[in-house]
Amino acid sequence: MPLPRIDPIREFAPAKVNLCLHVTGQRADGYHLLDSLVIFAGIGDWLETAPAAGPALELTGPFGPALPGGAENLVSRAAAAILPGLSLAFRLEKHLPPASGIGGGSSDAAAAIRAALRLAPPGARPDPAEIARIAARLGADVPVCLSPGPARMRGIGEIIEPLTGFPSGGILLVNPGVGVPTPAVFRALTRRENPPLPPRLPCWPDITTLAAWARNQRNDLEKPAREVAPVIGAVLDQLNALPGTLMARMSGSGATCFALFADEAAASGALPLIARANPGWWAKAGPILPGPG
Repeated sequence: MPLPRIDPIREFAPAKVNLCLHVTGQRADGYHLLDSLVIFAGIGDWLETAPAAGPALELTGPFGPALPGGAENLVSRAAAAILPGLSLAFRLEKHLPPASGIGGGSSDAAAAIRAALRLAPPGARPDPAEIARIAARLGADVPVCLSPGPARMRGIGEIIEPLTGFPSGGILLVNPGVGVPTPAVFRALTRRENPPLPPRLPCWPDITTLAAWARNQRNDLEKPAREVAPVIGAVLDQLNALPGTLMARMSGSGATCFALFADEAAASGALPLIARANPGWWAKAGPILPGPG
């Protein structure tokens, strides 16, 4: 008997941005310990999902051809891990450059988990603790991407503290189109035990206050990433020179960098200045997402 037709559901998979990323140690198994303030941008991929007779994945969008298809893709792996008995067809519109320090693959995997849970038969959903364990096995950034919003992320990514009352603002993301392998960045990291963020984060009444505070924090991977890909320094110089930039920094292990602005309109106004001067770079502007609730 054919499956009843169900309209596809859509999940947004936003870019994850590390406002600051402190490397605080390394475990015996090689995993690095982090303390990071994470936000999500209104810039990202879209995942369309519907029940199907068998699992399927269609890759579209400007960066779709750069991704592995089939069972190797994180979307397929996430769906198979969270509900192995549920056959789903996915259509991933890939707008974020892959392997660029903004958690695109992890956000796609989290979107697949959310979609699968929405389509799961009653009583088939794993409990929240099992969902968290599955997400962590898929990748260190997947757990924080399950509920995209401002958060403090610690450990190897499994300790997540959602942040409420976070200020609104605009963000500009820029990637110079160079590959920066994460293992190479960590190999170039000379110090692995660095101070964490303050035990208690302050209250930021507005984006200007947040940016002023964040400027005094760090991304400990930025210096080694710039050694691997010196063009990151040029991106940051241009972002800092834009009118209205409140702060600029590299996200994750690079090479994507970001600048914060007072609002989305200011970020969008600065976008053409970067795009015209660097037509080969990827650049997008959007709002900072407030998070669930």
